[in-house]
Amino acid sequence: MPHVIVKLWPGKSEQQKEKLAERITKDVMEVLHYGDESVSVTFEISAEDWAERVYRPDVVNAPGKLYKKPGYRM
Repeated sequence: MPHVIVKLWPGKSEQQKEKLAERITKDVMEVLHYGDESVSVTFEISAEDWAERVYRPDVVNAPGKLYKKPGYRM
């Protein structure tokens, strides 16, 4: 059961998040061969928490798990 957590900088509209969740779900279904009922998507993270909860643990300290590196540094 794939659960996708999108750690997204704040400020995107609900419509944008819904559209992204739909596209993520579609791709998960297509690539991993799951049904719609098996996929869930959430969005989280505040701007204040970005460096501590995203950049350091998920980018800097986990290079072996990173499939696409960002083009920014903190």
